[in-house]
Amino acid sequence: MVKYSATSLLTCFHTASRVQPPSKRHGLHQQECLSEVEELGLEQCTSWPALQLRWKMSMDVTFLGTGAAYPSPTRGASAVVLRCEGECWLFDCGEGTQTQLMKSQLKAGRITKIFITHLHGDHIFGLPGLLCTISLQSSCTVSRQPIEIFGPVGLRDFIWRTMELSHTELVFPYVVHELVPTADQCPTEALKELAQVHPADGPPKEGRGRTILLDPEEDSYLLVDDEQFVVKAFRLFHRIPAFGFSVMEKKRPGKLNAQKLKDLGVPPGPAYGKLKNGISIVLENGVTISPQEVLKKPVSGRKICILGDCSGVVGDGGVKLCFEADLLIHEATLDDAQMDKAKEHGHSTPWMAATFAKLCHAKRLVLTHFSQRYKPAALAKEGEADSIVELKRQAESVSDRQEVTLAEDFMVISVPMKK
Repeated sequence: MVKYSATSLLTCFHTASRVQPPSKRHGLHQQECLSEVEELGLEQCTSWPALQLRWKMSMDVTFLGTGAAYPSPTRGASAVVLRCEGECWLFDCGEGTQTQLMKSQLKAGRITKIFITHLHGDHIFGLPGLLCTISLQSSCTVSRQPIEIFGPVGLRDFIWRTMELSHTELVFPYVVHELVPTADQCPTEALKELAQVHPADGPPKEGRGRTILLDPEEDSYLLVDDEQFVVKAFRLFHRIPAFGFSVMEKKRPGKLNAQKLKDLGVPPGPAYGKLKNGISIVLENGVTISPQEVLKKPVSGRKICILGDCSGVVGDGGVKLCFEADLLIHEATLDDAQMDKAKEHGHSTPWMAATFAKLCHAKRLVLTHFSQRYKPAALAKEGEADSIVELKRQAESVSDRQEVTLAEDFMVISVPMKK
């Protein structure tokens, strides 16, 4: 195994910082780098993979589009990006999303996963164009992992027919995983039998995706379960079946107890790295030291929840998955005075969003998907009837210690690590 000294690790840090400036949102701080080196054993740090993992610890959410129905000069159509360092996950892709991406600090080529809440145009019309742009900007000689796309049944057919009719050939692979909704997610007359594209008929670059059914015990859909995250979907009620997504960061091992390591006679160096990574060690005297003996309590991961258009949650899955969310992103299309109209069209108001956030004990509520009549606060004229600030007041009147934020295009919210 290659060993890295503190000096060489700092050299790596400085090299990386020339590619990505070490800012609070975008990279690994020098002090964080030093702390990792010191914890793992100063000059004998062997856990470079653990240090690399630190690059993924910075997390933020960027709102590319916060408007309902259509893109306007003041609000783009629905699109949110969750970034965990270099990797970006896109939630919804309304018309004009690729243009919004170009205006932001994000790069379309960094998108590895796309999650679609429902199949209304203001949430999916930007997807074919974005895929084409990513393809045009990609090198056909450089292999990359497939872009994974998650969404309701019918999404695969939408992408396939768009690619076929436009004679589009993507240079990168992608795979579509479809969620099968239940009959109680929309009015009966709106539930349609959607065409299924047979894998053999699909584009050559499309991989075989999964058909994901509701887990009745958990009342949710398991989408992703890797070393760092668990992503699940839950059911929402809208004019057509819609979903919300819960992104849960897995617990991180607790810090090493330096005093206990010293008392047990564990020498600084590779042994620290092994224990930190959950591997038991055997000392020269034959005594076995397990990670549980020297690690402090695991650190809870962060949780981001993003709801699509809805007038309510179906079942208990949404409340369970959003419980104690660090960031809950909820639509508030119309103000509370128009609640009947909002419900009639399958939408929410600030009161409805804040009530759900309070039920879930969410730490911070972000309202988005505003009717285009609500201009951003900076553009609102004094005395204007449709005041975006009033929506915030309506939500705050319900919230129980939850911070309420009005989303604006290009707003970036950082989600700090828990300690």
